[in-house]
Amino acid sequence: MGSRSASEEKAGSRQRLQVKVNEYKENQNITCVSLRPVQTTVLGKTPKVYLVPFSLSNYKPDQVKHPKSLLNKNFNNEVACKKCKKTEIRKTCKRTLTPKMEATSSKTESTLEKSSLDVYTESNKQQHKSTSDTVIPSVVMESIQDLDSDEDTIIGLDEFSGLSPYERKRLKNISENANFFASLQLSASAARLREMIKKRHPPESKRKKPKKRENGTGCRRSMRLLKVDPSGVSLPATATQMTLIADENPLLPPGPLEMTPENRDDDNELFKGFLQTWAEVSKTSIKNTEKELSSIKSYKANLSGMVINEDTVHKVTKGPIFSVALHPSEIRTLVAAGAKSGQVGLWDLTHQSKEDGIYVFQPHSQPVSCLYFSPANPAHILSLSYDGTLRCGDFSKAVFEEVYRDEGSSFSSFDFLGEDASTLIVGHWNGNTSLVDRRTPGTSYEKLISSSLTKIRTVHVHPVHRQYFITAGLRDIHIYDTRHLNPRRSQPLITLTEHTKSIASAYFSPLTGNRVVTTCADCKLRIFDSSHISSQIPLLTTIRHNTITGRWLTRFQAVWDPKQEDCVIVGSMAHPRRVEIFHETGKQVHSFFGEECLVSVCSINAMHPTRYILAGGNSSGKIHVFMN
Repeated sequence: MGSRSASEEKAGSRQRLQVKVNEYKENQNITCVSLRPVQTTVLGKTPKVYLVPFSLSNYKPDQVKHPKSLLNKNFNNEVACKKCKKTEIRKTCKRTLTPKMEATSSKTESTLEKSSLDVYTESNKQQHKSTSDTVIPSVVMESIQDLDSDEDTIIGLDEFSGLSPYERKRLKNISENANFFASLQLSASAARLREMIKKRHPPESKRKKPKKRENGTGCRRSMRLLKVDPSGVSLPATATQMTLIADENPLLPPGPLEMTPENRDDDNELFKGFLQTWAEVSKTSIKNTEKELSSIKSYKANLSGMVINEDTVHKVTKGPIFSVALHPSEIRTLVAAGAKSGQVGLWDLTHQSKEDGIYVFQPHSQPVSCLYFSPANPAHILSLSYDGTLRCGDFSKAVFEEVYRDEGSSFSSFDFLGEDASTLIVGHWNGNTSLVDRRTPGTSYEKLISSSLTKIRTVHVHPVHRQYFITAGLRDIHIYDTRHLNPRRSQPLITLTEHTKSIASAYFSPLTGNRVVTTCADCKLRIFDSSHISSQIPLLTTIRHNTITGRWLTRFQAVWDPKQEDCVIVGSMAHPRRVEIFHETGKQVHSFFGEECLVSVCSINAMHPTRYILAGGNSSGKIHVFMN
C-alpha cells in the first residue's frame, strides 16, 4: 500500500513537472513582460529607473535587498513595483524547479533577467533621448560583465542526469536565448557609444590649400632688390664694408678757438670794427646795492614806454635759444644768445641795418645753457655748454679761450663766486658741483663736490654773502655754504621741499638776495624769504602761472629785474603772446604785447641792469627786444 501510494505520488509529480515546464515553454516571454517596470508619472516628472539583478537561489520572501542609493534618491514607487513583479516569478519558478535545477536556473535566470531588462532600457532610451548620454556607459559595462559571467552560466547539462531530455533541451534553449540577448545588447550599446563619441568630437576640418597657378603671372619684384641687371644678368656680389656713423655733435678740439663768425668773411672790415668797438667799451659797474628802489608807480610808467617794432626782432641763431644775456653798456645795446646747436649769437642793435649787426659763432658742439658777460671786464663773455666745456670769448683778442673742460661730464649752469670773476661755481647734470679758479693754469677744477641731488639745473650765488649758493634739482632746492663743502657728500644748509613737480630754476634777488624765486612744472612760481639764511626760509607767495611749455619749447625760467629786485620776469603761454612781470606779492605789474611783432612764446628773457631794455628769445632762434 505504501509502495503503491509512493509510486502514484512520484508519477503525479512528474506530470506536474511536465505541465509546469510546458507552461514555462509557452510563457517563456512572460519574464520580459513581468520584469518590465511600469512607468509612473510623479508630479509631472518622469523618474529614473534603476535595474538591480537578483538571484532566485538565495531569495527569501521576507527579505528583499536593494542598494542604499535607491533609498537615498526616494524612488519608492518604482522599487515597490519591482518587488511585486519579481516576487511572483520567484514563487512560480521555485515550485516548479527541482532542487537539482536550482543551482543552474539561478544563474541562467539572472542572465535572462539582465538581458530582458537591458532590452527594455534600450527601448526606453530611444523614447527619452535626454538621458541617453548618462545611461549608455553603464549599460555597456553591464553587458561586458554579462559576457564574462556567461562562461560560468553555460555549464554542462549532463550533470543533471535526473532530468529528462526534454527538460534539458528546454533549459539549454533558455541559456542560448540569454546569450543571444546579451550579445545583441552589447553590439547595440557599442554602436550607440561610437556614434556618441563621434558627435562629441567632430573631425577637424582642414582648410584646403589653394592650388598654385603654374601659368599665372606672379607679383612684380624689384630687379634692384634681387640684384639683377635689367638685361637679366645677375650682378656680382659687392663686398660689404663697415661704415662708421659720424657723431652728430663731435666735440671741438681743446684749447682756444678763433672768434670767426659763421655768417661773415674772415677779412670782413665790418667785423673788425665790431671787435674794436667792443674792446674799447669802458667798464660799466652794475653794482646798485646802495641805490634805492623806485616806486611801483614810476616803475610801471617806465615799463609802459617800452615798445617793440620790426627793427628789434630778428633771427640770430639757427636753433632754439637756451640762454640770453644783455651787455651792461650805457651807450650801446648788445644782446647775446646761446642756442641749442652750440652757437653763440651777438646782435648789435646800434647799427641801422639789422643784418650788419649780427654775428654768429660756434664755440660749442651742444646746447649753450648759460651765458654771462663778465662783471669785471664786459669785453669778456663766458658761455657754458652741455658738451662739458666752459669758454670765455675775448673781444680784444678775437678768441674763445677754454676755462674749464671735462669730457666725462655734462654741464648745466654756472655763476661767479667772486666779484672779480676769477672763481666760478659750475653745476653738473649728474648732481655734482665743481669749483674753478681761472687764475690757476690748466682747464681743470679745483674741487669737485658731490651732493645728494641727482641732477642740477641751475646754480646761483648770493649777491651779498657770496659764500652761499643755491642749486635747483629735480624736486628739491638746496642752499650750500662753500666754507663747509665735502668732496664726498655735502649736506645742504637749507632744503626747500614745497615743489611737487620738476623744477626749472631758482635765483636769488639781484641786489640784496633777500628773496628767492623758483619756477616749477606744477604751474606755480614761488617766492621765499631768504633775508635770514638759517635752517628754514619761509614761503612768502605762490603765483599761479602756466609753465607747461611742451616738448618743442624751451622751459620757462622766471628771473629778477636787476633794477627792481621785487619784480620777476617770465614768459607766458597766453594768447595773444606776451611777456609778464609780477610783483613779489603776486600781483601782475605789466605785460609786454607786440601785436604782429610778437607772435611766438619767449621762454628765456633778460633785462638790462640799468636801462629799460628787455630781450626775449624763442624756440626758433629769434630775439625780441622791447626798449624805450
